[in-house]
Amino acid sequence: MGDIVPRELISLADDEGNSVTVNVLGCDPRWGAGLDAEIVVRTPFVSGSIDLVLSASKLASWADALNRLDAGEDVAWMEWDRGPSIWIQLCGERDCPEVVVEDESGSMVTVRVPVVPPDDWIADHQQRSHRVMAHWVPMLSAS
Repeated sequence: MGDIVPRELISLADDEGNSVTVNVLGCDPRWGAGLDAEIVVRTPFVSGSIDLVLSASKLASWADALNRLDAGEDVAWMEWDRGPSIWIQLCGERDCPEVVVEDESGSMVTVRVPVVPPDDWIADHQQRSHRVMAHWVPMLSAS
């Protein structure tokens, strides 16, 4: 079972059909230090996806964001990079966690998704982050 490639970096979903996932698709053929990935938003109302490239530093900043979430802070991930950004508010407008996906530099669309994840979702995502980094980062060049 150790041969399973970790692809889901983020998987926030609830019983209402709302979800935000970030999936690693593989090494970017154009940039040896990057991973092709996608953000996928699914709700009963709106669904969509956007491509992005993840670097080792973006993966490390996600691990740091998870530690801040675990400490009770809201976080923004990739907000200063070109491309999409993800904000996670622990208590959003509907008194539950909320994920905001913004594509300011591309489509100029922002989607706000309330989700009620399981109680252990931060610990689960810390494990996901560790598995993704352990598998993928050694494949990236230092360029």
